[in-house]
Amino acid sequence: MADGIRQAAEEVAAAPFVIPGARGEFRIQVLNEDAERGVVTSIVHIPPGGFIPAHSHTKGSEMHYVLSGELIDGGQRLGPGGFLTHPAGQVHGPHESESGAQVLTVQQWQSRDGEFDFHPA
Repeated sequence: MADGIRQAAEEVAAAPFVIPGARGEFRIQVLNEDAERGVVTSIVHIPPGGFIPAHSHTKGSEMHYVLSGELIDGGQRLGPGGFLTHPAGQVHGPHESESGAQVLTVQQWQSRDGEFDFHPA
């Protein structure tokens, strides 16, 4: 888009987000999807007690920035301002949160035409 995008995150509805093997009711706000490059920027809402098993992605790297709450990644606790990134193919996680979290995520889109680039470890 030539003019870019300007929007408040609260203007974007959070939709259910089904993740293979996850526990809890996850939600996602897709803030921007660059279909040409296959990159999506979103806020993932991790519910209290939410859990995503260790996994990898083959399509590309992903980056996560904790906006609120606490994300536990492979046993390491990250609070607001915490950042992590994983290259394509690297096993990472599990991801979980005891009290819930909102995480800004930039990654290659993992779900396209019913295929999900999510490979449990």
